Amino acid sequence: MDLKTLFTKQKMMRTVLLALIPIALLAVFLYGWRWVLMGLLVGLAAVISEYLVMRSINKEKAKVSEAVFVSAALFTLTLPPMTPMWVAVVGIVFGGVFGKGVFGGFGRNIFNPALVGRCFIYVAFPAHMTMTWPQPFLSLPGGFAAYSTAVDAISAATPIITYNASGALPNYLHLFLGNVAGSLGESSALLILLSGLFLVYKKVASWQLMVSTIVSGTALSALFHYAGVTQATGMAAAPPLFMLLSGGFLFGSIFMVTDPISAPKTKQAQWVAGTLVGLITVIIRTFSLFTEGMMFAILIVNAFTPLLELQIKRHQDRKKLQKKEAAA
Repeated sequence: MDLKTLFTKQKMMRTVLLALIPIALLAVFLYGWRWVLMGLLVGLAAVISEYLVMRSINKEKAKVSEAVFVSAALFTLTLPPMTPMWVAVVGIVFGGVFGKGVFGGFGRNIFNPALVGRCFIYVAFPAHMTMTWPQPFLSLPGGFAAYSTAVDAISAATPIITYNASGALPNYLHLFLGNVAGSLGESSALLILLSGLFLVYKKVASWQLMVSTIVSGTALSALFHYAGVTQATGMAAAPPLFMLLSGGFLFGSIFMVTDPISAPKTKQAQWVAGTLVGLITVIIRTFSLFTEGMMFAILIVNAFTPLLELQIKRHQDRKKLQKKEAAA
């Protein structure tokens, strides 16, 4: 097997990996080097599983897309810092095989494979995905000088869990900068937004999807909060700024919604899809017992994206036909 010909080169995917570097470095500072080892294992498992799937499809021309590294990185960064290695490997293999491989490989999948894998382990191993949240390092050298956080430091709860349990709101500056407990890549709103601007500048991600997701989610959250809607947990609906900065909302809006394969291709469909993701996310967060809604919202919209694009195309074709008939 020649490694030079094994991978399908994709410059766009390397750009996404470049955008993730600041977020990855912050994750090391907050939680130590353990997650890097987990990421390497996830990446290796993703490559092997995709190669085996593609080999079963075409034995002589089996190739692995460089997109597999993006899926592995995004998947890892959505995990809690202390996720067991084997759970992470099971998740990425499931996501790669059932989120992409069964559709025929890269370019044919309708679901985001990283989210398919995370959704599977979220449902299959909920204790590992929802109950273990370590207290991050907050002073230099932080995790750069440690393998992981200390065992006795595993006592923190994420801002969303704290709010749902007591109604207590965190310091918004801490949420913005990232020195709070949470999944590996969701901590710093500042770094996520800067990475999003970089992706838009490089023209590898749709700003329409980002903006429509963020605006619709924030607007509905504001409506629920100021209308006095009560969450399923009994607490008042979260303030819009808290909803925007907490959990994986921004990370999902910047990196997951904009997946170039599972996301819509036309601008009109992108505005509609992003709006739906933002609205569904807030509805799930408010009226269900799930602390996060972004993952489910994106997968739901992924399922309807082909139909959405078809209906928009039919609508446009009807308008063109009507104009021709009116001009005749």
